[in-house]
Amino acid sequence: MELKRRAEHQGTGPGPITPDGCAVELYSRLPVGAEPDVIAAAVPAGARILELGSGVGRMTGPLLERGFTVTAVDESAEMLERVRDARTICGPIEDLDLGETFDVVLLASFLVHNADLEVRRGMLRACARHVAAGGCVLIQREGADYHTDLPRERVDPSGFTLRIVSSRPVAPGVNSVHAEYQFPDATWTQTFRARPLTKEQFEEALGEAGLRVDRYLTEDGTWVRAVPEAARG
Repeated sequence: MELKRRAEHQGTGPGPITPDGCAVELYSRLPVGAEPDVIAAAVPAGARILELGSGVGRMTGPLLERGFTVTAVDESAEMLERVRDARTICGPIEDLDLGETFDVVLLASFLVHNADLEVRRGMLRACARHVAAGGCVLIQREGADYHTDLPRERVDPSGFTLRIVSSRPVAPGVNSVHAEYQFPDATWTQTFRARPLTKEQFEEALGEAGLRVDRYLTEDGTWVRAVPEAARG
């Protein structure tokens, strides 16, 4: 599996690169945006959060500062070494079975768009398996024009430039995306595979895992609050 992922996902730049092409040093530098505020507004104060795919803890820290208890999960030990003040678990999300449930399960970073259908299904089942009765799953989706408004560039106020250079079909329903991050002193690139999902396809994928959309949290539909199918109200 790791050799296959290295062929499909590539990264360049200073420091260690994970099998899915993520540069540890890059993600340590990237600022957190409005995501922690979106999350905090959608869940109860002091909630226990299971953060799937935490990486270096860009959102973990801000969530801890807001009074949440966070368990951070990532399959990269090098990423998890950067996480502070939270319980950490190293391993694939799709195989996770902690034997406990959480008020909130968080699946950010467009992980729901994993190109491998079985991995995506496994991730969503892990979300459903770990959400407590009365709890919720928060999922981050790609924007509607993520794969079509290209190339595009954004200059971040913190001083780096993000370019999404291309997104080209490489298999049925799967695109290969190439991104560049340019800082004054270093440049990183990442090439990864993603499966675009329409709103209908996204909701169907949730249904397969026993989840349903409770509400879309942002106007652009990129943040979603989902609940177990049995939940009402």
